[in-house]
Amino acid sequence: MDETVARAVERAITTMRGNLSDKVTIDDLARSAMFSKFHFSRVFRKITGVSPGRFLSAMRLEEAKRLLLSTNLTVADISHQVGYNSVGTFSSRFRTSVGVSPITYRHTRGATTEMPAIARATETPRPVVRGNVSLPEGHPVGMVFVGLFPTPMLQGSPVRCAVLDRPGPYTLHDVPTGTWHVLAHAVPAGAEEALAVRPLVGAHGPIAIRPGIAARLADLRLHPMRVFDPPVLTALLDLRSAALGRLRTAQQLAEAG
Repeated sequence: MDETVARAVERAITTMRGNLSDKVTIDDLARSAMFSKFHFSRVFRKITGVSPGRFLSAMRLEEAKRLLLSTNLTVADISHQVGYNSVGTFSSRFRTSVGVSPITYRHTRGATTEMPAIARATETPRPVVRGNVSLPEGHPVGMVFVGLFPTPMLQGSPVRCAVLDRPGPYTLHDVPTGTWHVLAHAVPAGAEEALAVRPLVGAHGPIAIRPGIAARLADLRLHPMRVFDPPVLTALLDLRSAALGRLRTAQQLAEAG
């Protein structure tokens, strides 16, 4: 990654973070990066995987998630604080990106017990996506979420997903035709239920699934989340916690037996 370009994109992301409640245009961001608008949009997408507008929208919803869990502000106040003039528009986008409404997200402390996969028609034989999730030395993690998404952003409902009790091999079954991104998310071992933990993320893609393909290989290497990585919006916490609870119950039953 070119250091000059990286610093320019980082300046733009800093500008986004400092102006979440304000109207910020691509021109504003390009000026902060000291690039022309068209060159800025091109290099921003190349480094982050998404457009500046989508990255900013994700940062606003990420801040809304934080405010819902850490303050007593009303949903209306939070929507205005993260740059939305309409509470209805904010709530709709929050639900689409996070998977639950703002009120539900607050009541469940950022948890979701179910993650519905998008139902799509698939051909026979149904392809699988499989691979291995690895991580750098010195970064032990516990459970790992792996999901198949239509964009490089971990938001909304995955097409298919799996929860691993540790890094290693995974398989996503019955994958529909299309172009997908395999995205992974994990937190340090023992912190599966913590809210303020720096996660590890990984991505592979895009990968194309076409008729006649039986399987695709997609290995992922996790890394500590960086400033250039798009915010994680999907409510993952309780999905991991629920799977962890099932794992503990199975272990207890095995020990009792």
